[in-house]
Amino acid sequence: MFIQTEQTPNPASLKFLPGTILLENRKAEFTTQEEAERYSPLAERLFRIEGVAQIFIADDFVTVTKTQEATWENLKALVMTALMQHLTFVEPLVHEEFFKSQGDKPEYEDEIIIQIIALLDERVRPAVAQDGGDIEFDSFVDGVLYLRMRGACSGCPSSTMTLKSGIESMMKHYIPEVLSVEAVL
Repeated sequence: MFIQTEQTPNPASLKFLPGTILLENRKAEFTTQEEAERYSPLAERLFRIEGVAQIFIADDFVTVTKTQEATWENLKALVMTALMQHLTFVEPLVHEEFFKSQGDKPEYEDEIIIQIIALLDERVRPAVAQDGGDIEFDSFVDGVLYLRMRGACSGCPSSTMTLKSGIESMMKHYIPEVLSVEAVL
């Protein structure tokens, strides 16, 4: 197994590509050791590495975010080894219980929200996944679109610029009811 890495716009996050499907059409983010122990054997293994702060598992990549004190020079090989061991022994990545705890995606009836989600799914999320992250719809209130940043996007220095210059401009162009876009923590 050969695992490739890619830089992300967030210097604290690195994208690991094992060359196989991990979570087909699903995503899982873990920000604490306790959460990982409960729901994800892979995230639990990665959190055992000193300096790992957050794990985002997607279709075909894992984004690992490091603590401020850690360096990729020290972490990269350790993360690659842990990923390779986990995937070689075909251990579960994320327990089904995690996805059940997240609940079903709500069905929206509001035509504007349906358009926003479609635009996010078709234009924004694929581009953001290239950078090791994800953006999810949170809410749309009084012309303000609230989005949740995941993976490398969470805490990324350039995410505000991407949100305002790229996503907000595009949303306003295609959906005039969108007046601004804001990130939700």
